Amino acid sequence: MESIEFSVKNGVGKITLNRPDVLNSFNMPMAKEMITALDECINNKSIRAVLITGAGRAFCAGQDLAAAIAPGADIKVIVQQQYNPIITKIRNMEKPIVCAVNGVAAGAGANLAIACDIVLAAASSSFIQAFSKIGLVPDSGGTFFLPRLVGLQRATALMMLGDKVTAQQALEFGMIYKVLPDDTLMAEAEKMTEHLAQMPTKGLGLTKKLLNASMHNNLNQQLDMEGELQAAAAKTVDHGEGVKAFLEKRKPAFKGE
Repeated sequence: MESIEFSVKNGVGKITLNRPDVLNSFNMPMAKEMITALDECINNKSIRAVLITGAGRAFCAGQDLAAAIAPGADIKVIVQQQYNPIITKIRNMEKPIVCAVNGVAAGAGANLAIACDIVLAAASSSFIQAFSKIGLVPDSGGTFFLPRLVGLQRATALMMLGDKVTAQQALEFGMIYKVLPDDTLMAEAEKMTEHLAQMPTKGLGLTKKLLNASMHNNLNQQLDMEGELQAAAAKTVDHGEGVKAFLEKRKPAFKGE
């Protein structure tokens, strides 16, 4: 891969957006590599948690505008073939995904970040719904996730005005989980993701499935689904190990099964 760095260590699949000269903005080759890396994370049983971050001083500046206005470029195709598959794979992957936002996250980059399960941000980082500044509408699931995180009124203002949101503001708005010092972000993100990878990840995946469903289910539907997936979780190897370890007063050794 040329635009993505991908590695597997301690049960973690680490994806690093790696076009630092253009603030890790997406073009089609980078998007295809990202999709390939996500597919590997989905299909590789040794990968039990995922960490997404960026190289250099930015997380992701969104779409590479030079690629978007190149002869023959079709913005609808870009959205459908680049961003929609990425967001869909992030949400449908039944494994925990941590995003470490190490710098500016703009446009599709901001929405990619907030689509992840747990978002950590460097103190100097920022989030910008930059679409309105060039006459476009938010994509990459932004109009779905942002209102649910911060409320309709605030999401509308952020998307229409294109205001820069600091990491601290993002925390206060409920967009992200935690703000960390710049020099400890990656160490803390890696530590958290490795911890998640050692947890009962089958159950965590089912939890993610429930959270996804809660976006559209009514209460009764959600209660029914909780019962079904609780029964499924109770049949996992990890549940048996967790109960056994509790009774034996020892640390459990979960396998993600």
